[in-house]
Amino acid sequence: MSNTRPNIVYILADDMGYGDVGCYNPQSKIPTPYMDRLAREGMRFTDAHSPSAVCTPTRYGILTGRYCWRTELKAHVLFNYELPLIEPERMTVASLLKNCGYHTGCFGKWHLGLGWGVKDGEVFDFDQPLPWPGGSPDPVEEDKIDFSKPIAGGPIELGFDRFYGTSGCSTAQPPYCFIDQDQTVGIPSVQKPVEMAGGRRGLMVPDWDHKEADPAFTEKAVAYIEERAGDADTPFFLYLAASAPHEPCTVACVPEFLRGASEAGPRGDMVALVDWMVGQVMDALDRCGLADDTLVIVTSDNGALPGCNGHTYGHKSCGDWRGFKGFIWEGGHREPFIARWPGVVAPNSVCDALVGLQDFMATVADIVGETLPEDAGEDSASFFPALMGETEPVRDDLIHHSCMGVFSIRRGDWKLIVDCDNSGDMGRGVDGCVGTGPVPGSRGQLYHMGDDPFESYNQFGREPGIVREFREMVERYIADGRSV
Repeated sequence: MSNTRPNIVYILADDMGYGDVGCYNPQSKIPTPYMDRLAREGMRFTDAHSPSAVCTPTRYGILTGRYCWRTELKAHVLFNYELPLIEPERMTVASLLKNCGYHTGCFGKWHLGLGWGVKDGEVFDFDQPLPWPGGSPDPVEEDKIDFSKPIAGGPIELGFDRFYGTSGCSTAQPPYCFIDQDQTVGIPSVQKPVEMAGGRRGLMVPDWDHKEADPAFTEKAVAYIEERAGDADTPFFLYLAASAPHEPCTVACVPEFLRGASEAGPRGDMVALVDWMVGQVMDALDRCGLADDTLVIVTSDNGALPGCNGHTYGHKSCGDWRGFKGFIWEGGHREPFIARWPGVVAPNSVCDALVGLQDFMATVADIVGETLPEDAGEDSASFFPALMGETEPVRDDLIHHSCMGVFSIRRGDWKLIVDCDNSGDMGRGVDGCVGTGPVPGSRGQLYHMGDDPFESYNQFGREPGIVREFREMVERYIADGRSV
């Protein structure tokens, strides 16, 4: 197969921080040999950012090349039974590649909404404003879902030929069951027991076990690679989305063979689980003779939480960056991002270019020689030249977005946080940082990331010209409907 049409594998961790991976943090208390090997054999990006500091919006951005705040979901994430967020007519990375002759497979956590069927004679209010209030479904309402009916609006209607996964985080969001194509595997019929580790209440299949989900996703992904190896003329796109190391970070959520694998408690063991998943995929590519013709990318959907229920075990999950998951500060959205493509990406290379995870869409189009239409990838810039070692900037600026909908924009060394003087998180007080949503007219934050990379010295009052210019830039990008 020509390197101009490589197989593409995208592995997405859930809440894995910049400091969790050894090649980014030599003091990490978590062994990550496979991700470290991938960095030695490929390129490690140092200034890569998720388009949001939480799950759903980042996944929307990765698959569409568009900021999620342009949709109805302006803050937070989707919960449980909310409707599909990706519009059926919108181009996705999967539909783009499928139209270019690729076979496409999606395995793992979806978390972009699904169209659930309802029992005959029942009425379920799916049209509530997003996000729905509360994190757990009302048992009476949940009982109206007919799990025997086909599920609409999911991966197989958005460009994926194959899907095996869960609707949301397998350890935290009902329904607790696997989905094969557009049908649940079994019928969720019992409420999750109170004593079952973590997660929100809700229906599950009787034999559900949190710790078995990520290994099952991986098994299906490896089988998919082995199957596709039999069709050398058809390249494939594999999207593997782990649930680890999303909370609850408890021993019960860690497969037995990885318990105690790290020195950072159960959460550290769950990062080791992600590394194991990467290793299983790498081994399958090697075994099938596909490694040389495959672009592999490993990253995370947002920053990490500091530890297990407040216990860090002396491990810095986000490295030295300020903040954590949900925050508008760097720890909320600066991600590990590793790419390997033998013969194209120089081994053991480092890229300091500013990139966003939503740039995957334009990059894929660039790789396969396609031009995106005007109504696709509106916020996506190609980092294909960076993969080939070119040093020109990938993009001039980048918008960040917090859990509570706070905007920030980075251009050059300056970063402006708009209408918010705090973390922009949910107000849960992680690490003593209580946050809010944007408060129009309030004092913002301005940091010089070159001199002050850890956002310690707010220069908002000292640089009114930069504040005005950057605020106008954010307003223009919102109004224009695109940023590239």
